[in-house]
Amino acid sequence: MSMSVDFSKSRVLIVGDLILDRYIQGASSRISREAPVPVVVTNSIEERAGGAANTALNAAALGAHTTLIGFIGQDTEGKSLSKLLTDNGIQAELIESDNSATTVKSRILSKNQQLLRLDSEGGSYSEAEIRQLYDRYEACLATADVVVLSDYAIGAMQEARNLIVAARKADKPIFVDPRKRNFLCYEGATALTPNYAEFKAIVGPCDTLAAVEKLGLELKEILSLQALLVTRGEDGMSLLEDAEHVYHLHAQAREVYDVTGAGDTVIAVLATAYASGLSLHEATRLANRAAGLVVAKSGTATVSSEELQSSLHREAHTKVTLALPDLLKQVERVRSKGMRIVMTNGCFDILHAGHIHSLRQAASLGDCLIVAVNDDDSVRRIKGADRPINDLGHRLSVLAELRMIDWLIPFSESTPLALVEAVSPDVLAKGGDYKVEEVDGHQHVIDKGGQVVILDYIEGLSTTTCIKKLT
Repeated sequence: MSMSVDFSKSRVLIVGDLILDRYIQGASSRISREAPVPVVVTNSIEERAGGAANTALNAAALGAHTTLIGFIGQDTEGKSLSKLLTDNGIQAELIESDNSATTVKSRILSKNQQLLRLDSEGGSYSEAEIRQLYDRYEACLATADVVVLSDYAIGAMQEARNLIVAARKADKPIFVDPRKRNFLCYEGATALTPNYAEFKAIVGPCDTLAAVEKLGLELKEILSLQALLVTRGEDGMSLLEDAEHVYHLHAQAREVYDVTGAGDTVIAVLATAYASGLSLHEATRLANRAAGLVVAKSGTATVSSEELQSSLHREAHTKVTLALPDLLKQVERVRSKGMRIVMTNGCFDILHAGHIHSLRQAASLGDCLIVAVNDDDSVRRIKGADRPINDLGHRLSVLAELRMIDWLIPFSESTPLALVEAVSPDVLAKGGDYKVEEVDGHQHVIDKGGQVVILDYIEGLSTTTCIKKLT
């Protein structure tokens, strides 16, 4: 997975329900005499930003210029939340409500085990206050690259439909984390990111990926969305763009400690990555990776750009050149998790910009990219006695440094047909001036329900051309 992204130029506007998350830690060694409940002796109280405020912190942690609009009360909790935001470099356009207190969620924990949660919800905002929120939104919209609506159904998102219409009119992509029981107010958004329970509450039972696809695509059409992203907890997430572009990503978490606020991280990374130039599919893969990192942390938390890049870097250096039996085990493992396998092949004798472009394009077609590489003898049979310039070991070593490649496998035959038939990739990709029927293995892949994609060919970029220029 190659996801080196500069988030620092992205301008993210977030509007939604603000929450102050309070964590009360203490020791519990006895039961109350008043009732059969544990007694917690408090030893620490920590406050964190939650709801839309946590979404803003996640965008800011990536390095994006982040503006947040929402309500707080005229209380100490509102002041605490405001300070948390400004201390983290967020432009906080907060409206102090005359009618409502700051929403607070207090969690009582002992030995990191949550015993109880106490919620104090605001949300009684006047028409004048809702109008004030909309006016601030309009004032900030022009300078935003992307908009996020974080709807916790507390009350700030009463005008969600009008906010979406304004974003569409200004030609701004708008992502929505929905919570309402009726999704019609989100019509026209770029993408919605409901969790599995929220999704099923709207579309009804859907216990298979096929049902998620069918009902999700129907919902996407009803709401005139560009995409629907359903987060499925430990089962990963599903991105539905259209019938030809459905992606099921397996969960990336190695350890799940706390899922609180994971949805905030997902939509923050998704929207910020999209604003930074990634496609929806690429942005979703990055958001999926971020979710895997944040659930390993306690409470509402963020993932920094450095953490993401470090995670991707570690993944890049775990790839290996595999023999066919080992490759097939890996393929079976990831396919069982709903991942989409892409396969391409070539000599890659002198790696150049044309190769990089083709490999990046191939990687974008699925979740895992397998690259089959001709060994030295097969290169000589195809290209001539003076080739390869670089032997197989050197070529594999260079390719192994490319993050978009998951697995490498050398082959000795003149064509990769036997490999294609063994792997049965979901997508068979081939660069160069080819037609589909000329690609080795195309019929097998098509018969298995897969796709054959001809990658873009950049005129003048080839190893042969490079050699001619050098000689």
